[in-house]
Amino acid sequence: MKPRETAPGARLASALAALAVASGLALTGVGSAAAAPAATDTAEPTITWSVTPADAAGPDGRSWMELEGDPGQTIDEHLAVRNLGTTEVTFALNAADGYFTSKGRFNMLPHGTESVDAGTWVAVQENVTVAPGGMAVVPVAVTIPENATPGDHAAGLAASIFSKGTDGGASVGVESRVGFRVLTRVTGEIAPSLAVVSSAATYRSSWNPFEPGSTRIGYTLENTGNARLSVSGSTVAGGVRLPDASGEAAAPVELLPGDRRTFQLEVPGAWPVGLLSYPLTVEQSVILPNEASEPAAALQQDIEVWAIPWSQLVVLLAVLLIVGGLLWSRMRRTRQMEKMLEAAREEGRRSVVTS
Repeated sequence: MKPRETAPGARLASALAALAVASGLALTGVGSAAAAPAATDTAEPTITWSVTPADAAGPDGRSWMELEGDPGQTIDEHLAVRNLGTTEVTFALNAADGYFTSKGRFNMLPHGTESVDAGTWVAVQENVTVAPGGMAVVPVAVTIPENATPGDHAAGLAASIFSKGTDGGASVGVESRVGFRVLTRVTGEIAPSLAVVSSAATYRSSWNPFEPGSTRIGYTLENTGNARLSVSGSTVAGGVRLPDASGEAAAPVELLPGDRRTFQLEVPGAWPVGLLSYPLTVEQSVILPNEASEPAAALQQDIEVWAIPWSQLVVLLAVLLIVGGLLWSRMRRTRQMEKMLEAAREEGRRSVVTS
């Protein structure tokens, strides 16, 4: 199971120790990140730090590294570690394969888990000591193997500190780390490809027969090519695009080569009128090494679901039962009246014969 991320930013020692047990990584999407305290003893000073890409002089304004090179090429880079605390700290530096979590956040493999791809390409010294309030610039070398496959490869580069914490009363080692992503595109034939692996819809009736229900559309996408993709799915119901293009739910999601992710769309105001059909449109763009993107052809698919009006049928059945009961009661009274009239006639005839 993939690790949970450690949230960036200064935290109380006890709260951060609990998060850091998961050996997560706070990989920043914008700017630098302040990291968690290393010790669980609240009497000790809080340790916070940030890690950013840099040139030889210091931070260069990049959020992460976007690299491009040929197989066999070595790309020279730098990182900057800032000690935002009040004590001198020695940070461990390491790189590992990167991935996106199910929530779309970038992370890297935890300490002790072997990397097999771009995490092995990054060479950096094992540790660096930084004075309080100071900064250290450290050289980084990214060497692309001769047999590297063309396309995008992801790694993470982090500065860590280790401390002791508790988990259920037991003493455990805690790793707190902060870093950024290192994305390398190997030159060669770039072949973007996206597939809709599966799709389905579920209709949910409203308990109120006079209100519409809703439809939940689920679909799974897989990046079957060798380039990073930015994807966004939508549907149309009643002439309205869902989700709204300006809303947060419509924000594109990034998929690395080989990534498979499941998404959901909610369609409110769906009346149960039998077979419902929804057009699924998945827009995609190829992410370039310069952080620009190049649109690609959208994927389209129709998703159908049966919407049975159960609550309306219950109401209809109840109405039929009431009407049927009223008709039966009326017929019963009519038959009783006819019997009484017939009995009166018979009595009259007997009276005439006797007279």
